[in-house]
Amino acid sequence: MNNKILIIGLIWPEPRATAAGSRMIQLIEYFIDQGFELSFASAAAKSSLSYDFSGLALTCIDIELNNSGFDAVLKDLNPGMVVFDRFLTEEHYGWKVQENCPNAIRILDTEDLHFLRKSRELAVKKEVDDWRAFIQNDTAKREIASIYRCDLSLIISKFEYKLLEEDFKVDTSLLFYLPFMIDLPKEKTLAELPDFDNREHFMTIGNFMHQPNLDAIRYLYGRIWPLIRKELPGAKLDIYGAYIPDTIKQLHDPAKGFFVNGWIASKKDAFIKARVCLAPLRFGAGQKGKLLDSMVFGTPNITSSIGAEGMGTSEYWNGFIEDESEEYASKAIQLYQDKKLWIQAQKKGYDLLRQTFDKKYFESQFAKRLVLLREELEQHRKSNFIGSMLQHHQHQGTKYLSKWIETKNLLNNKIIE
Repeated sequence: MNNKILIIGLIWPEPRATAAGSRMIQLIEYFIDQGFELSFASAAAKSSLSYDFSGLALTCIDIELNNSGFDAVLKDLNPGMVVFDRFLTEEHYGWKVQENCPNAIRILDTEDLHFLRKSRELAVKKEVDDWRAFIQNDTAKREIASIYRCDLSLIISKFEYKLLEEDFKVDTSLLFYLPFMIDLPKEKTLAELPDFDNREHFMTIGNFMHQPNLDAIRYLYGRIWPLIRKELPGAKLDIYGAYIPDTIKQLHDPAKGFFVNGWIASKKDAFIKARVCLAPLRFGAGQKGKLLDSMVFGTPNITSSIGAEGMGTSEYWNGFIEDESEEYASKAIQLYQDKKLWIQAQKKGYDLLRQTFDKKYFESQFAKRLVLLREELEQHRKSNFIGSMLQHHQHQGTKYLSKWIETKNLLNNKIIE
């Protein structure tokens, strides 16, 4: 296998706005550090929040959906490895990769399991407790098919790894657990953060194109924040995040201490001035960037069992894990007022970072897995008959649909001319 890697993104990474963007930059920096020759391609338009790659040894490639020009890109680049940043990207381009560079290792970075998030969202909307009743949804069929078609899928949560292995019987030879990878903060850095007495009020943050974040803000506004304000009438809640829709902006209410601030350039500034982070996520999947940041910046948090899933347990959490609104508000008030409890929670967060997200450890494990995959790729693929079967059938359908769309677009352009 040659040393070239092509990453195909659904969008250009936005690490200042999304946890998925941060995750992708971690992977990019890892591959560069390992000496790979890296290219990143996307059909999406860049936004003001898109990452500036000018400081990295990376080539950016603009591509188009349903355009045979991408075939030429693949043939010219001839990558030894292709990384798809979501199953949707693999659906769009997987057949082209298979056709033009069949020997390239295909890796799917799931970000999180979209079908798991979908099943939980359906359960919340239908007011059903058991989200597993919706787990075999159409998204699950598409996403797991994508996992089978790839040589390796990166799974960010141990819970999701177990779900795939035990509930869907996906062979673990196709899976690799790779959580967020961070450089652990040094003791000096931690000591320089504002302490309990130099912080005040509450905060939350998120990308508001992400439905779980929208739901969490509405839930905070309607159920939790009124309970907190009743006991702490002078308290304020600062809400930060990109792409805030008008429906959320309309909740801005200074009289109630509810401040919808929008995007902030430095998330660190948002965290270190607040005493407590609130994240009452009622559905979702993967690992939550805001909760990881709350540990990094020493801001204890209150979240839900879904929020903490795949990141830690209540015994070691940097705050509390609660699902009922009354208990959630009660614990938030307690954590806000009790200095000793707050300091203990902050320390637990630092301990959890060391135990769960050590960059050096996971980079080492990932490197070993890639070497093994490279050496045994032929046998690995022979053992994955379901994957080859799905490639044959699904990619034939996708291939000819894509070609039909491309032909249709060309004809429409000629008519316009």
